[in-house]
Amino acid sequence: MIPGIFAKTFAGQPFEAARRAGYLAVQYNMACAGLDPMPEEIPVELAAEIRADAAAAGIQIAALSATYNMIHPDAAVRQSGLRRLRVLAKAARAMGTRLLTLCTGTLDPEDQWRRHPGNDGPEPWRTLLENMEKALAIADEYDVDLGIEPEHANVVSSAQRARRLIDELGSPRVRIVLDGANLFEVETLERQRAIVADGIELLADRISLAHAKDRLADGRFTHAGAGVLDYGHYLAQLHQAGFRGPLVTHGLTEEEAIPVGRFLARHLAALPSRG
Repeated sequence: MIPGIFAKTFAGQPFEAARRAGYLAVQYNMACAGLDPMPEEIPVELAAEIRADAAAAGIQIAALSATYNMIHPDAAVRQSGLRRLRVLAKAARAMGTRLLTLCTGTLDPEDQWRRHPGNDGPEPWRTLLENMEKALAIADEYDVDLGIEPEHANVVSSAQRARRLIDELGSPRVRIVLDGANLFEVETLERQRAIVADGIELLADRISLAHAKDRLADGRFTHAGAGVLDYGHYLAQLHQAGFRGPLVTHGLTEEEAIPVGRFLARHLAALPSRG
C-alpha cells in the first residue's frame, strides 16, 4: 500500500509538505489551489500546473475530492453539484488522476456528513440511484471513476448498502473508498474485527482507495492511531483482499501528519512483502 494524506491537511504547498512528512500520495481538493472545493471552472493551465507540481515532488494524486450532497432535499442543490462534478471530471485526468470521491448524501439540508433519520427510506435511495446514473454518464464522458464511501451518516451507510448500489447500477466505474473506522461506531474488539473483515470481503473487487482515521471508544472520530480501530487487523484484511493502492489519512492537523505517518508506516512494514 502507498501512504497518503488529504492535501488540505497542509496550509502551504501540499505536495512538498506531504513528501517531507513521509507520504507518497494525496487526495487532492481544489481548495488547495485557492478555488471552491467544487468550482464552477478549472483553467486548463491550472490542471497542468497541479499535475506538474505533484510530479516534481514525487507525489501521486490518488483521487480528487468531488463531494456534494447527492440526496439533498433541494433539487437545485443536487443539480448544482452535478454541474460542478462535470467540471472536476473534465479536469481530473489532466491533473493525473481518474478517481473522483463522492458523498452519497443525507437528507440533512445543512451538513452532508450529518445523519438524518429518513436516510434509509426508499425515496432517498431512488434519488441516489437517479443522481448516480447522471454522475456515471459524466464519468463515461470523461473516462473517470467514481468512489463512494460507506459512511454511517450517509444513505450508503454500510458495506452492504454499498454492495447493493454497485449491483443495482451495474457500472464498473462505481468504485469504493474504504475506511475501517466508518464501518462501526461503538463495538467490542471482536465484533469490530468481524465487521471490518466482512465489509472488506464484500467490497474487495471494487476498492480503489483506502482511508485511515480512527474512532474513540465513545464513537467519535479521531486521527489514525489515537483510537480503538485495530490497525494491524484492518490493514492485514485489506492486504489479504489484494488491495495495494493508496492508504490516505485524514482528520488530523498538520502537526500530527508526521507522527501519524510513522504510525501507518510501522503497520505497513509489518504486512507480508509478497502475496
